[in-house]
Amino acid sequence: MTMAAMVVLGFIAFFVVTLLVKGIRIVPEQSVMMIERLGRYHKTLTAGLNIIIPVVDQPRLIPWRRTVKEQGQKFFVVTTITNLDLREQVYDFPSQSVITRDNVGIQVDAVVYFQITVPRDAVYEIENLPIALETLTQTTLRNVIGEMDLDDTLTSREKINASLVDTIGSAAQSWGIKVNRVEVQDIIPPTDVLTAMEQQMKAERERRARVTEAEGFKRAEVLRAEGERDARIATAEGERQAYMLEAEGEAGAIERLAQAEQRKLQLVKEVLQEDFADYLVGIRYMQTLEEMAKNQNVVWMPHSATDLASFIGGYKHLLGSQALAAERAESTSGERP
Repeated sequence: MTMAAMVVLGFIAFFVVTLLVKGIRIVPEQSVMMIERLGRYHKTLTAGLNIIIPVVDQPRLIPWRRTVKEQGQKFFVVTTITNLDLREQVYDFPSQSVITRDNVGIQVDAVVYFQITVPRDAVYEIENLPIALETLTQTTLRNVIGEMDLDDTLTSREKINASLVDTIGSAAQSWGIKVNRVEVQDIIPPTDVLTAMEQQMKAERERRARVTEAEGFKRAEVLRAEGERDARIATAEGERQAYMLEAEGEAGAIERLAQAEQRKLQLVKEVLQEDFADYLVGIRYMQTLEEMAKNQNVVWMPHSATDLASFIGGYKHLLGSQALAAERAESTSGERP
């Protein structure tokens, strides 16, 4: 075999091996590859070893935007890929300026979580899926926040996220993707608005502190007044009980004294019989003289010696009758069981 024949055979062998290598395609797990035959879609290769016809079948080159981070900054680079990742992907878009319903310009940063469900539509129904998804998200975000005030925007992130998922998900169905979540990462108002909000929050905190202090003082005053009222009530109740007990004691003593006096008079009446009226008059007369004697400005004496003698005699008789009644009362009480 001549040298020229060997070169030709070697060239043919190299060409055949090259064709065989190009006809073998290995697709990673959770990935697919679009195959075009003579420029038209032919089939979708799934994960594993796949055989195609070299030259006739070619993988579709898909433009794809990637996020590259260098030195703390994010850069977006558009490249071409052949394998579509079927896993859930997240796109962190740059922040954008949005105007609220009350004409306040804010910076909003959002991320989108999506998953390719129909690979053919994701390749052939849209030119550049990441860029199209970013543009759709930005437009929808402007529309949603443009219908809300600044205060609602800052406090209604869940509502914004739900509206974005519904709107973007409905529009992206024709692209063969499913939007799982849209999260608003940050909302940054202008500097003057932030300053006003901080002053408002400071004033609100001070107001709450004053209200809390006033409520505490009010509660303390109420408790103090209730304590004083309870103390006065307890003191008055104690005095009332003391007065009642004292009055009951005096009433009992008076009652017992009256009973004893009644008993004494009854006994004296039984002894004196017809002279009982004179006895009472004499006792009253002696009490009157005793009261008159206490007055130092009055000097008194009997009308005549005869009257004085008769008074003394009568008084002795009364004293004797009273002594006799007292002895009878003692004897009567001694006989009681």
